[in-house]
Amino acid sequence: MLVLLLSVSRPSQAQQRLLTIDDIYDPETRVNFSGTLPAGLEWIDDTRLVWSRSEGDGVGWFAVDAASGSERPLFDAARMQAALERVGVAPEEARGAARSRDLSFDGRYAEALAVIADDLYLYEFVSDRAVRLTNTPEIEEHVAFSPDGQSVAFVRGHNLFAVDVATGRERALTSDGAPRILNGKLDWVYEEEIYGRGLNRAYWWSPDSSAIAFLRIDDRPVPRFSVVDDIPYDQTVEQWDYPQAGDPNPLVTLAVVQVAEGAARTIDTNQYPPEDRLIVAVSWTPDSRQVVYLVQNRVQSFVDMLAADLATLSSRTLVHETSKHFIDPDDAKPPIWLKDGSFLWLSARSGWKHLYRFDAGGTLVKQITSGAWELRTLHGIDESAGRVYFSGTERSHIGGDVYRVQLDGTGLQRISAQPGTHAATFNRAFTHYVDTWSDVSTPPQMRLHRSDGTEVRTLAENRVEAFSAYKLGPPEFLQVTTRDGFPMEAMMIKPPGFDPARRYPVYQFTYGGPHSPRVLNAWRGSEFMYHQLLAQRDIIVWICDNRTASGKGAESVWPLFRRFGDVEMRDIEDGIAWLKRQTYVDAARIGMHGWSYGGYLTSYALTHSTSFVMGIAGGTVSDWRNYDSIYTERYLGLPDENAAGYRDSSPRWFAKDLHGALLLLHGAIDDNVHVANTMQFAYELQKAQKPFEMMLYPKSRHGVTEPLLAKHLRETMLAFTLRYLTPPAGSDGTSAGHR
Repeated sequence: MLVLLLSVSRPSQAQQRLLTIDDIYDPETRVNFSGTLPAGLEWIDDTRLVWSRSEGDGVGWFAVDAASGSERPLFDAARMQAALERVGVAPEEARGAARSRDLSFDGRYAEALAVIADDLYLYEFVSDRAVRLTNTPEIEEHVAFSPDGQSVAFVRGHNLFAVDVATGRERALTSDGAPRILNGKLDWVYEEEIYGRGLNRAYWWSPDSSAIAFLRIDDRPVPRFSVVDDIPYDQTVEQWDYPQAGDPNPLVTLAVVQVAEGAARTIDTNQYPPEDRLIVAVSWTPDSRQVVYLVQNRVQSFVDMLAADLATLSSRTLVHETSKHFIDPDDAKPPIWLKDGSFLWLSARSGWKHLYRFDAGGTLVKQITSGAWELRTLHGIDESAGRVYFSGTERSHIGGDVYRVQLDGTGLQRISAQPGTHAATFNRAFTHYVDTWSDVSTPPQMRLHRSDGTEVRTLAENRVEAFSAYKLGPPEFLQVTTRDGFPMEAMMIKPPGFDPARRYPVYQFTYGGPHSPRVLNAWRGSEFMYHQLLAQRDIIVWICDNRTASGKGAESVWPLFRRFGDVEMRDIEDGIAWLKRQTYVDAARIGMHGWSYGGYLTSYALTHSTSFVMGIAGGTVSDWRNYDSIYTERYLGLPDENAAGYRDSSPRWFAKDLHGALLLLHGAIDDNVHVANTMQFAYELQKAQKPFEMMLYPKSRHGVTEPLLAKHLRETMLAFTLRYLTPPAGSDGTSAGHR
């Protein structure tokens, strides 16, 4: 075991206050431990930034001179409100729009789009003019300016539209949209598993603003899943197009349409059978002459990059990459083009995500970065200087730094200095970037840097004085080696005033899902403060990332191919074995908690191990046949081809082996991991005569976010944890049924 880092935040003699659930979660009295940073930060040009800041019951938008820090309103909210009222918007709605954080801006930050009562309104800052762009009873959604700012695209009634900003002329770009045929809009599974939660727009403007490429998603073959809200007197029943593992997927095609005139044309992708085709990324070449797209098969064992000529719609394959395991769509992003027609592309073909350069025809020229670390975010290229800027884990697998490297692969340079996690936002010229930095004990701070890493000034120090009032335990980062030599990253928070002569119970927090580490040298907000609360109750908090969750390259995830739970459990047990060898650990009082994949692993651990006296499983996948096709089949394959792998991976079928006290938690209208998972597991536990506890949260989806319910959730978790990990003197903390 190697101790890697001790937090520098150590409580002083005066820090005597203990945390409460109210301090962290009560909507009226909670303490803002994360501080407040400006939001929505972007570069207006190479010298000016834009961001928003909370002001009263809304936000204000500001233009900021990056070098000096001088700040002025991006626009006058009162004037925008008055302009909207002049075109018929009610005063309260106009006021809310002018102070909204959901405004969309053109590329010059000279105009703003607001959605008011389901219609679009444009406000021009200089002319102080508001224009109503749409006037229909239907909703306009997924709004985006064209690159030149002269048009606005949106989706209405599942069809794609564009409106000319100057004339107000509106044009329907598609006409076949229907509740289960989506043009320019992602369905549930494509948003969740491919393009990213919250990124529901499925169309892409060409750089010259003349055309739009878009996805047409046909969900008619997909089974529907019902989610019921029982709180209204008349139940609300939602119908979700949700393909479970083995079900038909949506049929997705790629099309392109000229905004000014002409019908949408479909790009021929019929070399891939419709039922075995995923379109996982779409972009354009810089000259707007080709649509570039990435295709995977259903089980994601290959990815192809293709370019379709806009004139002929004929496609050519640029790159074909295969894996004997799987290729995560997150590792298959659009390329970045150079002036000579060559391009840069991220690939995990080596087992670690790195950057490669290909010529215009798709022939590999050079691997630019390499090593047992990951390039996580490609920021872009300063081609005049021949440099690529990116963020990655070369220094630390639990942090993140900003780097630059020459296009020929030489001169790799880390330009961020302080250990922790850095997120960079570069200007277009790559002369400066804004660095948002945090570490495990420090909420995010924001600084301006030159492209060589030199700090220019602090933009937002975000100092949180509230910490000085509390007695906190310093987190320790460690490595624990598994039985076969894999170094697992771990973090421990010991109780303040830790006494090595005592024996403490342990609370293990886990997620454990593929490529999703939880041991991070980064600020974790209320999660971190809740763990501090537990430590103050004389409980050691333990987080140990099993190899498949470690973020240490695609190669670390491959071992779970065709079977969940088994590899993860071996690593978890190795971490527990290390804990039990520590003289200060009470081996009989170890508990576990996780949500989503962490809820799954907690359920799996309590049905496959005797190491845990208790477990709290939230949002559990109890049977992988219940979960969505794109995620599940990537790892387990098709159910018909791996029936044993599905069954052996699912805690539902091992309910009779439950060992330890179990608390099941679930959002009652979870549209992601359906509450059916918990109900099915509960049914099997009951048939096996196994006692357990369960708490459902009405009107909550995959996360319990309603403030009072979130507080209730944490109170419930805390009470259960204290009951089994810190029982009253003279009690063994478990009933006979939990043995």
